Amino acid sequence: MKKSDPDVPAKPSVQVLERMFTLIDVLASREDAISLKEISEKTGLHPSTTHRILNDLTIGRFVDRPESGSYRLGMRLLELGNLVKARLSVRDAALAPMRNLHKLIQQPVNLSMRQGDEIVYIERAYSERSGMQVVRAIGGRAPLHLTSTGKLFLALEDPQRVRAYATRTGLAGHTRNSITQLPILERELAKARQYGIARDNEELELGVRCMAAGVYDDQGKLVAGLSISAPADRLDEGWLAKLQSTAQEISLALGYSPERSQSLATPQQTIVRTKG
Repeated sequence: MKKSDPDVPAKPSVQVLERMFTLIDVLASREDAISLKEISEKTGLHPSTTHRILNDLTIGRFVDRPESGSYRLGMRLLELGNLVKARLSVRDAALAPMRNLHKLIQQPVNLSMRQGDEIVYIERAYSERSGMQVVRAIGGRAPLHLTSTGKLFLALEDPQRVRAYATRTGLAGHTRNSITQLPILERELAKARQYGIARDNEELELGVRCMAAGVYDDQGKLVAGLSISAPADRLDEGWLAKLQSTAQEISLALGYSPERSQSLATPQQTIVRTKG
């Protein structure tokens, strides 16, 4: 028996549902209302079939008819979308992908978010076999400039805000590798913007190095950082692609759309998300 390809989206078993999905996709591709004739041409459906399905969708408020013969997506989709968004949790979306990444690399995988001038660790996947003492527990905090995830957040700030952060915090260090001078931090943030990832080279804890990639929401906003921690002499650059792939998987689960986010992003934000 031939197995189905998991990468090929399955089609609905009910033909009318498949046609409905196709119609919604066409409406979603346009900001303005679109005529029945054009919808029929784009979907390849007969005008009478198109008209019948759109009328049914209009009754359910999934489609609006601003004027006779033209259609656009309806408010019901917005209402349902807001319900889904409200129920989404970064932690819940990240937990399974984080565990899968940990199984691959056998090193701690961390999820952290920004709160003010610090990051807060909200989830961690690790095992005692990693050979590294886990110092930063869930709920632990660390300065932005000393962590890989914190640098991702700082990299999105304009130079004036970065200078203000440096003034507020004094760029206090924790180890001999800590970045405590603004020009050095600015160069580090420029690399984060260029490559879309950030690193911690024993700046928070001696003997521990980290690399981080960003997690984005449905508006293309950086909401968290996913990082790998490892003993300084065992951090493998081969993990970087796996880290970025996992971060993107979590972002997609939160509704992130690379195409839509590109159109909304500032030039600086676009660089952070596209180069890597």
